[in-house]
Amino acid sequence: MKRLIAIAVFGSILLSCENKSTSKMTLDYPETHKVDTVDTYFNTEVPDPYRWLEDDRSAETESWVGAQNEATFSFLDNIPYREALKSRLKELLDYEKLGTPFKEGAYTYFYKNDGLQNQSVLYRRVGEGPAEVFLDPNTFAEDGTTSLATLSFSKDGSLAAYSISEGGSDWRKIIVMHAERMEIVEDTLVDIKFSGISWKGQEGFYYSSYDKPKGSELSAKTDQHKVYYHKIGTPQKADQLIYGGDPGEKHRYVGASVSEDDRYLVISASNTTSGNKLFLQDLSVADAPIIPILNHEDSDSYMIENVGSKLYIVTDLDAPNQRIITVDASNPTPEHWVDFIPETEYVLNPSTGGGYFFAEYMMDALSKVLQYDYDGNLVREVSLPGIGSAGGFQGKIDQQDLYFSFTNYSTPGSSYKYNVQTGDYEVYWKPEIDFDPTQYESNQVFYTSADGTRIPMMITYKKGLEFNGKNPTILYGYGGFNISLTPSFSAVNAIWLEQGGVYAVPNLRGGGEYGKDWHNAGIKMSKQNVFDDFIAAAEYLIQESYTSPEYLAIRGGSNGGLLVGAVMTQRPELMKVALPAVGVLDMLRYHTFTSGAGWSYDYGTAEDSDEMFQYLKGYSPLHNIKEGVAYPATLITTGDHDDRVVPAHSFKFAATLQEKHKGTEPVLIRIETNAGHGAGTPISKTIEQYADIFGFTLYNMGFESLPNKAVFKDFKE
Repeated sequence: MKRLIAIAVFGSILLSCENKSTSKMTLDYPETHKVDTVDTYFNTEVPDPYRWLEDDRSAETESWVGAQNEATFSFLDNIPYREALKSRLKELLDYEKLGTPFKEGAYTYFYKNDGLQNQSVLYRRVGEGPAEVFLDPNTFAEDGTTSLATLSFSKDGSLAAYSISEGGSDWRKIIVMHAERMEIVEDTLVDIKFSGISWKGQEGFYYSSYDKPKGSELSAKTDQHKVYYHKIGTPQKADQLIYGGDPGEKHRYVGASVSEDDRYLVISASNTTSGNKLFLQDLSVADAPIIPILNHEDSDSYMIENVGSKLYIVTDLDAPNQRIITVDASNPTPEHWVDFIPETEYVLNPSTGGGYFFAEYMMDALSKVLQYDYDGNLVREVSLPGIGSAGGFQGKIDQQDLYFSFTNYSTPGSSYKYNVQTGDYEVYWKPEIDFDPTQYESNQVFYTSADGTRIPMMITYKKGLEFNGKNPTILYGYGGFNISLTPSFSAVNAIWLEQGGVYAVPNLRGGGEYGKDWHNAGIKMSKQNVFDDFIAAAEYLIQESYTSPEYLAIRGGSNGGLLVGAVMTQRPELMKVALPAVGVLDMLRYHTFTSGAGWSYDYGTAEDSDEMFQYLKGYSPLHNIKEGVAYPATLITTGDHDDRVVPAHSFKFAATLQEKHKGTEPVLIRIETNAGHGAGTPISKTIEQYADIFGFTLYNMGFESLPNKAVFKDFKE
């Protein structure tokens, strides 16, 4: 359907931050034809007129993508400060970035990005000697869209296996190198997905994959994951199937890892993203059987360490905030478990290194770290550099020095070298970035959701901010899959703060900030709690005069894209701008694509029951766009190679929104070509994406010019 819509175009002089349009132009949406597809769920018919857009490889869909991008970029090209935002983003991102080092064999390896390299480069050195390049992903593809995904070394460090992602796809290839000679030693393994790489000595490694699907490998269903063993020097077709493949018992996610001492193979198997079975095989015994530790999916459990036959397992079984237990491998089932680090009121996220356990706790989404010995004795609380998020504290058992990182929303991440014996640490690397964090502050507030639940939120802004309701504000959320949003610095978000923007991140139910109970409070028939929490966050920011509906944008990606889609269709008057990224937007069909059925723990499916179908239909963003409603200015973003949340979600949502929206705000879709769900995105594309996102947001809030031009060295509009 083709129609015209009036769009404000602004002059180049900033008069005020009020909406003052000076002229008009028209935006011509591309024509999207309809088909007569209708699905029936429990005697209820549901039309799906844009079903044809699910055929992601068809010439017709490709033509539609091109037409939509042409319309979108014709709009974005008219934002007067778009190039200035790109220039400033380049300046902010143009600083050396150094990853925390790790030891393999005789070498210490570390990732480094000189500034604007599309992909970080893997270096290595012996001792304090000169560094040399080991792997440079920037040489994998001319446009930087092939990235290094997983890297694993054999036990002696002599061999390295790494996987690459092309165009952002979750399908990977594995390449094996002789580490000393830096030479590829055998044929590339192909068609690998959602896989780690875990070595057994130097002889070979375990990995996971699905059978190649029939139809589009980007969207066809994949639901039978398998573990294989690859012996070095043999062809992939000879790889041994270790676990999976039983047609009577499918598992969508299966992974395998080998203990540091090479004694045990541990296999995790699950059908959803929450809960897993756990199995053990003694590799020191020829043809040892694979035995169950947990033969149900009622918990999330994994083995973190072993000393001989003594296993250390992290679990939330009977412990929603997680605990560590010990058990002997001869009788590893739960009735023999003994608490090692018991559950507390805070969520546990442990690591090991240097002969110690490090228990990182989230206290209202902020880090606290305790160090324990292998007998469970508390050694010390690690005195962190500040209030924020700490991570790391891991390495091999014989290391004396470990590394950890620390960051928060206004402080760029730095890394520290930690002595496990004394608890002393020193700065290992601190970024030199063209941004002064001392000019900004982050405050944690608590607000009340619709049902009275107390929700924490971090709000970051420039010191001295005037609370006048006119501050451009991005409210960012996720709220699902037990994922926790903890404070971390983002150089791309720094440009938003520089322009006087407020950046707010609530810890919604569905996440993992307060353990399994918090997660379960935002799933299936309780999913509306997540949307209510986000709506209440917006209302808090408005009530406290941080912002107002005219200056509020909501943003989220993947499950967060669902969040944005649901809230903008439930409360379109609450925000000026909506920014759903790679979102799960068709809740009736999400489970029919790739491994989407694995998300059913959080969502349920439309096939479960009439009650579940009606609940999903009641909030599904695609199915709740109403004819004649004025929706906020919307920029939908996705990648044409996203094989996790397939782009059809965004395609159908955009087509429906453009058809039914009756307001004067633009509703556009920006489709990144040769890009996937986000991982491995080259910096060049990141700069372009965020310049468009922030430019679109400020422009539709009525800013005729950038609020703070002083940060630009060569400012031009």
